[in-house]
Amino acid sequence: MAEPSEDDLDLGISLEVVATLVDHARAVQGTEVVDLDADEEPDADAGEAEAEFDEDSLRAAILALNEDEQAALIALVLVGRGDFTPEEWDEAMAQGAERDNGEDAAEILLGIDNFGDLLAEGVGAFGLSIEDVDR
Repeated sequence: MAEPSEDDLDLGISLEVVATLVDHARAVQGTEVVDLDADEEPDADAGEAEAEFDEDSLRAAILALNEDEQAALIALVLVGRGDFTPEEWDEAMAQGAERDNGEDAAEILLGIDNFGDLLAEGVGAFGLSIEDVDR
């Protein structure tokens, strides 16, 4: 069976948006991927860039998405942590759309440790890579 491509797989949200949110979530939750082999000195503007990545801006970015995109983010996290398989995507999306306790998608996602990494793992379960997405 051939690996799915971005063109024939509909996750309900663009990979560019997911990749941007992964980067943002990793920065906020302190799980950025760091290249230990890099010879570069830390950038003097790094503190300024970190200020752009705070929890309030991440919350706003999530809430700016439509309901289907928010459900897809939650579903990707559920797949990423192993609650669902890629073959159970419809069930994961249904779970992602549920808001029984009144929480919004941002509250749900920000309440999950390392949700940025779980988003990346969820995308990876479909044979795609966040690291290959242009940002």
